[in-house]
Amino acid sequence: MGGPLRLFVGDDWAQDHHDVEVMDGSGRRLAKARLPAGVAGMGRLHAIIGDLVGDDVDEAEVLIGIETDRGPWVGALVAAGYTVLAVNPLQAARFRDRLGVSGAKSDAGDAHVLADMVRTHSHELRSVAGDSARAEAVKVVARIHKTMIWERTRHTQRLRHALGDYFPAALAAFDDLDAADTLELLAKAPTPTQAARLTIAQISAALKRARRRNVADKAAAIQTALRSDQLGQPEVVTDAYAASVQALLAVLTVLNTQIKTLQGQVEAHFSKHPAADIILSQPGLGPVLGARVLAEFGDDPDRYASAKARKNYAGTSPITRASGKKKVALARFVHNDRLIDALTTQAFSALLWSPGARAYYDRQRARGVGHNPALRQLANRLVGILHGCLKTGTHYNEATAWPHLGEKAIA
Repeated sequence: MGGPLRLFVGDDWAQDHHDVEVMDGSGRRLAKARLPAGVAGMGRLHAIIGDLVGDDVDEAEVLIGIETDRGPWVGALVAAGYTVLAVNPLQAARFRDRLGVSGAKSDAGDAHVLADMVRTHSHELRSVAGDSARAEAVKVVARIHKTMIWERTRHTQRLRHALGDYFPAALAAFDDLDAADTLELLAKAPTPTQAARLTIAQISAALKRARRRNVADKAAAIQTALRSDQLGQPEVVTDAYAASVQALLAVLTVLNTQIKTLQGQVEAHFSKHPAADIILSQPGLGPVLGARVLAEFGDDPDRYASAKARKNYAGTSPITRASGKKKVALARFVHNDRLIDALTTQAFSALLWSPGARAYYDRQRARGVGHNPALRQLANRLVGILHGCLKTGTHYNEATAWPHLGEKAIA
């Protein structure tokens, strides 16, 4: 007996279509097609596989390789009972080079590469996690919230560069360019001449609306800075810069509003997740940061076989390169940017809230490790602690997490 039937499918996706190829275990092509995106395309894919499986549908196993792990199409594949393997585009590109060196590339050819990759290396590929709908909802709002924050940072830097080119006094007057009072005052007076005419009452009113402290002292300091002598630009150039700055101010104002609104959505969705209390018990994690960690790790209980597997996915664990007598441990540069950002932020915050985390970090620094590498090592340790808490369903405990604190140097 040959055992259950196994089919290997490569799915090269685009916005409006999917190129698929189906192989058997020997690498023989059984079918290929270009399918439209959406319900019609999914129906045709089911029909193709159904024709190949025949009466052995209950015993057949279908493995599908695709270069994404999200979206309605992937969700439909998982719901249909297929084993969906998320392939990193870099992995696929390198595998393609193994099959030919000409550099030729096509959608149908990529589908063939993915099918063959799944056939020969399925044991080394990551299955798409079966995250809950609630975790997926947290991911949606947490990601767009962080994206908005990144966009605000980009626009703030553009504003900073523009002000430096024609209105350097504003940079001296305002510390936080994306703050509500700064945006209000710059919108009211976007040129050096207009800003110099701002009164203490006008400045104070903006500071009060932004709920600033020490309003009188800050208002006086801002007015002094705005009226200081600075190098400038011709009037016509200044007016052009002022118009561009007004546009940036409008965008930043909207971003501030939407970031605040989305933060409420992040906290609301995260609070309803059953793992929220365990995640919030971890040092350095609040509702927003905890939501980002949950969103990027997912909540499939079978996704990470061990703490090491979770650390590897996080990108906090080092990679080892050995050649001859030389062996070095290096940081992982291919990782989930959103997750590593959240974890290093957690590690930095944990220095204030966890004596064990502080002692661990100080131990690395005493060994001559730099700040960023030491923070990454602390993040790696915290990922392991989080994994244990989630696996056992227990809250963080300082004594359990750092058992040698106060007795021995933390290893």
